[in-house]
Amino acid sequence: MDISVMLKALGEPTRLSIFQQLLIRKHCVRSLSKKLGITESAISQHMKVLKEAGLVYGERFGYHIHYLPKQEALDGLCAAFFEMKQQSIDLCRDPRTCQCEFRERGEK
Repeated sequence: MDISVMLKALGEPTRLSIFQQLLIRKHCVRSLSKKLGITESAISQHMKVLKEAGLVYGERFGYHIHYLPKQEALDGLCAAFFEMKQQSIDLCRDPRTCQCEFRERGEK
């Protein structure tokens, strides 16, 4: 699971809107098209990107495919952001301290 690919896919506003709709309930392309006011073709192209990023999957229901978010992808994103949060909390924020690896030891 590549977090940067997922974030890039979700960085496009329409795809983020689609993903947010899928967090509420499963949708087919037609349903998302009507809900978001864009063509079914455009929805399909966005779904392709979301699927390739590993964010969603489809379940066949008759002639339609209903899309849902992949729980593993959400868990991975949450874990990555939690790790970033912990690193930020642990970061020395004292303005008098330099942690630059280019500064020679003993230099202030």
